[in-house]
Amino acid sequence: MTEQATAIALDETGGKDDTRVINPIVPANGISGRALVVVIAIMAFLASLTIGLVTAISNAAESWAGDLGKELTIQVMPEEGRDIVADTLEAARIAQTVPGVLNARVLDDSALRGLLEPWLGADFDIDELPVPRLIVIGVDPENPPSVEAIQAALSDTVPAASIDDHKIWQERLHIMARTIVMAGIGIFALVLAATVLSIIFATRGAMAANRDIVQVLHLVGARERFIAWQFVRHFLFLGLKGGNAGGLLALFMFLTAGWFSNHLIATPAGAQIEAMFGNFGLGPDGYLAIVITVLLVAGLTAITAYISVVRIVRNMV
Repeated sequence: MTEQATAIALDETGGKDDTRVINPIVPANGISGRALVVVIAIMAFLASLTIGLVTAISNAAESWAGDLGKELTIQVMPEEGRDIVADTLEAARIAQTVPGVLNARVLDDSALRGLLEPWLGADFDIDELPVPRLIVIGVDPENPPSVEAIQAALSDTVPAASIDDHKIWQERLHIMARTIVMAGIGIFALVLAATVLSIIFATRGAMAANRDIVQVLHLVGARERFIAWQFVRHFLFLGLKGGNAGGLLALFMFLTAGWFSNHLIATPAGAQIEAMFGNFGLGPDGYLAIVITVLLVAGLTAITAYISVVRIVRNMV
């Protein structure tokens, strides 16, 4: 092994010896190397799963908030002595006269029954209950109407009508999205920190196993960068191998979940799930985030190994 180390040093320092190294300083395969690949694969899978879920939920929350911003809702409460059906039609007519309102759609009794059925069951008479009537207003996104103007137009003719601009729900969705993103970033950082610690312990183990060779290389004049690069190549290969495995597994899970979600849309339960949570899919930005995560894990593995080896070699002097 001493002759091999000397040959490496001569080749690195510009020696004229034609001897070439057959075996690397750090063995490419081994129990420790395979175990490290599994650890990196698990960390890359968790990191990719976290960043994918954060991206999907954030996109879904923005989509929900955007959909809410495209519509307003008028609620007409039943009052004694007034015809609620006539009031509802009158409120829809008045709303359509306000600039920025594209259309006003009155929800019929069947639609209201569908909204109340999950809580009241199928056997109830909507006419016997004080159920408010709803009007869905489509707004022009480039020229949205004034909520105050609609409410002012309704107050004189239909005093029981009130308008909901969904701002409370939009704020809650934004708060939820920001909370999930911050929690995801925290989990992502913890996974990367655990990956760094794993690489540090693995690097120290590899240095301890090859301590004699490293000392000989250093004594015959091999530079710290050259010695560190031997370990960097080794750990970069392990990082790419484990990162690709974990990233591909995460991509497979998201693709499977997306296919399963699309398959459920044809069923009534799937339609309700899609209405509440949207179509579970990453989109191009989600898949790009997973690819970047895999590259980040591999790069972090190489950088951590380089810094650890340089520090250990300097302590050997």
